[in-house]
Amino acid sequence: MRRKDREMDREFGIEIIDRSKYGVLSMIAEGNEPYGLPLSIVRDGEYLYFHSAMDGRKVKTLAKNPNVSVVFVGEIRVPENYTKEELDEMAKDKTKASLLISKVFTTEYESAIVKGRVKLVEDEQEKVRAMRLICKKYTPAKMDYFDMAIKAGLKRTNIYMIEIKEIKAKRKKYDAHGEEIKGMQGKNVVL
Repeated sequence: MRRKDREMDREFGIEIIDRSKYGVLSMIAEGNEPYGLPLSIVRDGEYLYFHSAMDGRKVKTLAKNPNVSVVFVGEIRVPENYTKEELDEMAKDKTKASLLISKVFTTEYESAIVKGRVKLVEDEQEKVRAMRLICKKYTPAKMDYFDMAIKAGLKRTNIYMIEIKEIKAKRKKYDAHGEEIKGMQGKNVVL
């Protein structure tokens, strides 16, 4: 990671994974072509789970190369570090251009990148458990109907597990005075 001052710890990365609405799975497809897909992903301990159809490009790609990465994006926002009046004053002084670049034309963000190996889940109990975790995350108000749905759909659904080998997390965040918070300082401040 080039910007070590923005690097966050593994725990922060896990928080991003668990809060993210989706992850983007990146693979290497046939012909050494990059291939990425946004997916509904849930974490359970040191594993990520997602489901798919039983055939298609993703299924073929994962069967040939199980090495993957998954990107999760947390909160992003444009900070308001200066008032309009302060910006107008800044615009009068060309030496302030670097402040415009670094503190005005910027975004606050948080992200986590997982590297791991994907495996097709074969055990039926683990498949049901993984689907239950996915459904609890994405459709918690509908869990009364899960058992009926899983009986009808499990036989035509692939479930994949990614063993997490590495999590890299990063954040850019400003404090109340418009100064960038470096590294783990103010870790629990939500954007």
